[in-house]
Amino acid sequence: MNRNKKLANMAMLVALAMIFSYVESLIPINFGVPGMKLGVANLVTVTGLYFLEIPEVLAVSVLRVLLTGFLFGNGMSIIYSLAGAVVSLLAMVLVKKMDGISIVGVSITGGVFHNIGQILVAMVVVENLKLIYYLPVLLVAGTVTGFVIGIVAGKILPVVKKEAVRTV
Repeated sequence: MNRNKKLANMAMLVALAMIFSYVESLIPINFGVPGMKLGVANLVTVTGLYFLEIPEVLAVSVLRVLLTGFLFGNGMSIIYSLAGAVVSLLAMVLVKKMDGISIVGVSITGGVFHNIGQILVAMVVVENLKLIYYLPVLLVAGTVTGFVIGIVAGKILPVVKKEAVRTV
């Protein structure tokens, strides 16, 4: 894929992830866990891992967090989202390299490590190590949401791969 196609694909992915984040923020879904979201924007990150290079996926993820945070959030939401995004991406990259791990397994890893990254930052920001007690709930939530996102990503990945190469 030439440089222009990659850049166009990355821009579309950032825009799509921002749209997913914004739409998700408008839907009042109560999962029973404070602050929990399905994380639909992570569809972009998970699928991106399968047709972009790692620095490109990182750029898409970071740009999505920054732009969404500046437009619809605040400084704290950027800090928490960035921590979750970077930690989860690192974990997904490592797990994806293992033999026999499906896109669902990669996505579950991302969901779990996103929450780990956020809880670690929260412990530093609020200077309270007792927040770690919230981690088991977040790990279950990350597993469930990662599973759902992974199933969807597995269904759309063949189409995305084909269409991404044809764009521009």
